[in-house]
Amino acid sequence: MKNSSKASGAAKLLYRRFNTLLIANRGEIACRVIRTARAMGLRTVAGYSEADRDALHVGMADSAVLLGPARARDSYLNIDRILEAAQKTGAEAVHPGYGFLSENADFARRCAEAGIVFVGPTAEMMEAMGSKSGSKLLMEKAGVPLVPGYHGEAQDDATLSKAAEKAGFPVLVKASAGGGGRGMRVVRSAGELAAAVVSAKREALAAFGDDRMLIEKYVDNPRHIEVQIVGDSHGNLVSLFERECTLQRRHQKVIEEAPSPTLDAKQREAVCEAARKAAGAVNYVGAGTIEFVSNGKDFFFIEMNTRLQVEHPVTELIAGVDLVEWQLRVAFGEKLPLEQDQIKLNGHAMEARLYAENPNKNFMPSVGRLRTWRTPEAVDGLRIDAGYGDGGSVSPNYDAMLAKVIAWAPTRDLAISRLARGLNETDIRGVVTNIPFLTALITHPDVRVNAIDTGFIERELAKLTPEQPALTALELGAAVAAILQSESEAAATDAHSPWRSSGWTAVGSRQRKFVFRGGAGEQSVTLLYGRRPSVLLLDGKRIPFASATSPRGGIDLVLDGVNHHVTGLLDGHEVYVRTQNGRFEVHWVDPFGTEDEEQTGGDRVVAPLPGTVVALLVEAGAKVDKGAPILTLEVMKMEQTLRAPFAGVVKSLKCKVGDIVQEGVELAEIEPAKT
Repeated sequence: MKNSSKASGAAKLLYRRFNTLLIANRGEIACRVIRTARAMGLRTVAGYSEADRDALHVGMADSAVLLGPARARDSYLNIDRILEAAQKTGAEAVHPGYGFLSENADFARRCAEAGIVFVGPTAEMMEAMGSKSGSKLLMEKAGVPLVPGYHGEAQDDATLSKAAEKAGFPVLVKASAGGGGRGMRVVRSAGELAAAVVSAKREALAAFGDDRMLIEKYVDNPRHIEVQIVGDSHGNLVSLFERECTLQRRHQKVIEEAPSPTLDAKQREAVCEAARKAAGAVNYVGAGTIEFVSNGKDFFFIEMNTRLQVEHPVTELIAGVDLVEWQLRVAFGEKLPLEQDQIKLNGHAMEARLYAENPNKNFMPSVGRLRTWRTPEAVDGLRIDAGYGDGGSVSPNYDAMLAKVIAWAPTRDLAISRLARGLNETDIRGVVTNIPFLTALITHPDVRVNAIDTGFIERELAKLTPEQPALTALELGAAVAAILQSESEAAATDAHSPWRSSGWTAVGSRQRKFVFRGGAGEQSVTLLYGRRPSVLLLDGKRIPFASATSPRGGIDLVLDGVNHHVTGLLDGHEVYVRTQNGRFEVHWVDPFGTEDEEQTGGDRVVAPLPGTVVALLVEAGAKVDKGAPILTLEVMKMEQTLRAPFAGVVKSLKCKVGDIVQEGVELAEIEPAKT
């Protein structure tokens, strides 16, 4: 497709050949861009913050330059520092990745003024499509279907309230700038509107520096459909099919797939045509995404993302292209490699976002050093896009995404199975991850048959985050094997190890009892040894037992004559095992060691992670019920509401709005109600 008019001569001057590329980002997208850029013969420069000195992308690049302190606003969001870094390293171009400055028109304009190629659209295109409200006005003129709502400039309470009443509840209040679910609230009644607007404005201002809001009618049983488009500076524009991103939690995508299993061929062509029309309205150059909400039949324009998307790999796999390579070729001033009728759909792809977060604690982000990083080989349709590895550090300063696990197959059903296998074979220790949640989600029967909408995860959350069940003989055997393996490794390297001369056995003992404490309480198993095979004694049953380190990694465990390949890792007194039954974490009550686990109850209002106090929701002296909201923290760019652990009276608030607090600090004291 040709854009409605040629790109201007001034815009063409911004696209030219270059040899050195600075990546103004971090994590998996920085690694992703570096791989393609180097394959194209480009020299790569990594920008990094003080928190990312040892990050994976820093080591991958040909050279690296410090941008500033850990806080994003002092490093990855500091335009002056990035332009200075480009000048210092001889970088002729900057790739912004996604997030941070990727949709910042001022950054694109400053790059152009400095004679640096910005790998993306012009500032003018960004400004036209980057504003949710402004882009809707453009779409009206272009004939692209819109959701009923308000996207005007007036932001007073009366205007927003009147707009919500006119659209009809429920409505969606969301930030005009930005994305990722930040600054977005579903409002189901007029009484909820004012508080939702205040909260959304505050979050939007912190995330994007812009608190303007728009109002949209909330579509019942909504599905999220988006179309990948790419345009060049010669007036060519193509779409590369659509993605479905319906599996979301709090407006943040969790699983993405391409093509959409909801649309038939006719609907697919209609939504792709609408996307090309939308991008053509601004003669778009670069990679971008046109997002729609659908009720399964009709679709309505939501917004345009003027950048590469997190979920771009699923499009690459079904279209057989490298979108980062296309971005760079467009930035060189080249024509698109393919025309619309040359782009063919092949198979089905799915992606899962792997985060450092705890689904069983309201998806609270997790930070720390990665002590174990094991992912499956990228074969048989699997692809792993990661920004971390062994020894990496997850900082509270940035988004908590660690990697993306992606699978391609000829059919959707097989793609689901391959993705589940990829998740099952991924082991990350040192932080809590959402892998069990992702596995439960992707294998849910309703997901298999595509009986979902954007509210599916919230409705099914209890089933997707179950309490850990009791350990079976297989998990207990794996836990025992992990301890024995750890002790054997220690004996091999420590001349003074008590296990060195006598294997793992205690001197003079013919049996050894193991006690484990986990979600199902305390469980114990006894290992009887001295003859071959050894025996596990469990509930009066004797189970033949043998274990050895597997040549393919993990542990080969033989129980009752059946060989199982399992994973078992010991970290202090904490044991992690993965078997065919799932993942299990227990505390080993070591009779030969000391119990040094921290005894912290759930009876205090404490900061779960370093963060900033953004709202106090009660006053000292207030009576509160159990679960009542006490205060709001901003943690890793997301707001977290801390609640009362029991009914009582707020004795004191130990913080104020604006305070930066560290993990574990008590923020409020609540006196239990007298019974």
